[in-house]
Amino acid sequence: MSNLTNHKTIRKYSNREVDNNTLNEILYAGVRASNTGNMQLYSIIATRSDEIKAKLAPAHFNQPMITKAPVVLTFCADVNRYNKWCALRNTDPGTDNLESLTTAIVDTVICAQNVCVAAEEKGLGICYLGTTTYNPHMIIEALNLPKGVMPITTVTLGYPDEDPVRQLRLPLEAITHNDTYCDYSDANINAYYSEEENDSLNKKFVVENKKQNLAQVFAEVRYTRQASEAFGKILLETIQKQGFKL
Repeated sequence: MSNLTNHKTIRKYSNREVDNNTLNEILYAGVRASNTGNMQLYSIIATRSDEIKAKLAPAHFNQPMITKAPVVLTFCADVNRYNKWCALRNTDPGTDNLESLTTAIVDTVICAQNVCVAAEEKGLGICYLGTTTYNPHMIIEALNLPKGVMPITTVTLGYPDEDPVRQLRLPLEAITHNDTYCDYSDANINAYYSEEENDSLNKKFVVENKKQNLAQVFAEVRYTRQASEAFGKILLETIQKQGFKL
């Protein structure tokens, strides 16, 4: 439990290699994750090659973790393997649709989180990269992903070379609802976001970006509507090119 509650994102890694046995044990934890109907509609690409990391880097805006981490794990929603199995057994898989893609995405993320928990239990550090869905077409090319395979999330993995401050999270009562959803009042919102808004580092971000508050930094600088719409268009086009009919 402490590994989960004390999680820290690690972006700097030592030169210590992750041996094959350790990596396989960690990945096996992902394979054992809960999934829909035991179809296991996901694949994990473990990249150690400097050459392939260099090809992946631009898709992730050249964040240094990609080239410097010992291992880069790309978690993909994958109906390709299941489709081939069904074809060999003379049946229609019926996976080229939104429901199957959604199922595969959910199972992929559950698998990824199992892997991350297992990694941290063994003393390794991880970093999720949200950039995977920004440039999926570039990742598909770098990793030779066939139709039916969509990159969903990327995790860098290695032994930590830093001990960062644990990131703030919203309080439990901000996230959980009893029996049914209870919508938020203005007072709730002010209370739940007060710790983040009063954090000295976040206050510094507000000043540096010449904004009035932290919400404006998020919505107008970090995660803008324009960027979300542009990346969303690329994502939709890539999903369709990979054979899913939306």
